[in-house]
Amino acid sequence: MAAIAREDGYWPGAVAVSGGGDSVALMHLLASWAKRSGLPAPLVLTVDHGLRNDSSADARKVARWARALGLKTRVLRWTGARPKADIEAEAREARYRLMGAWLRKQRISTLYVAHSEDDQAETFLLRLMRGSGLDGLAAMRPVAGYPLSAFRELHVIRPLLSIDRASLRGHLEGLGQDWLEDPMNGEERFARVRLRNAMPHLHAAGVTCARIAAAAAHLSRAREALDTVTAAVLVRCVHPIAGGFQIDSVALTAAPREIGLRALSQILMQVSEQAYRPRFERLERLYDRLAAGQLGGGATLHGCRIAPIPAKRGVFGMGTLAVTRETLRRATVPA
Repeated sequence: MAAIAREDGYWPGAVAVSGGGDSVALMHLLASWAKRSGLPAPLVLTVDHGLRNDSSADARKVARWARALGLKTRVLRWTGARPKADIEAEAREARYRLMGAWLRKQRISTLYVAHSEDDQAETFLLRLMRGSGLDGLAAMRPVAGYPLSAFRELHVIRPLLSIDRASLRGHLEGLGQDWLEDPMNGEERFARVRLRNAMPHLHAAGVTCARIAAAAAHLSRAREALDTVTAAVLVRCVHPIAGGFQIDSVALTAAPREIGLRALSQILMQVSEQAYRPRFERLERLYDRLAAGQLGGGATLHGCRIAPIPAKRGVFGMGTLAVTRETLRRATVPA
């Protein structure tokens, strides 16, 4: 935290507190650190998601715990229709949207979240199950951009990535501090819950959260090296146009495959203004079509339209493609 606080704009910040053990521990740790350091106390944000009958009571309980530490708190309520499918992802996006809007209004640039070493390991395994590439498998960063593209000026900071969940709960027990157990954490319909229930078997085989997190950290260093090379490729094969880019598909696909895939992913993300990368298997299919010269009349992916440009209009001559925001999905073939 001392190193993070030296960066301009990272403190004071708000801490996201759901009431679970990890986030309540982070609230206590940040409050204690700020007091010892003579810095302003963190602000506490909690979201009443309304997915359970007792969600409002839980939010009020979190607010009481925060006030007992002398912390200002704000309860944000998720209103409107509730999702019937992909509940985890929709609820996560709603939480970040509500907190992002509040942070922007208050001119606070940083949200502190309680992802632990266990979360790092679970995220790695979940992404492995989905066939993610290196970016998906690399460790969550301690300091990262906000996960919604509408709030590009904000940051997320994760101070607990090297601390395991059991230690955090042990800290709370030592303080005599309660926390909430979300009943949804026991529902096997959620992939993360199924994986969490399988973790004891992995630990027994020697595949511990610490070792998985260490592997993710190794991949994170590899990602940083690849980012440098990818930036150089993008300089050579991308030219900005209104609403998107012209790209040199020949140069792009001549690069080592991992570099080319990363470059293509970054182009699509920037044009679509989406914070998340395209699904890896779909990205690979599009890349293979580009490499084989089989794009035909065009394709769509990640909210973008990728289409060939006549050589006389293309900045890069033959093989020049235009990547623009998708408007008419029926006019092209999905990648």
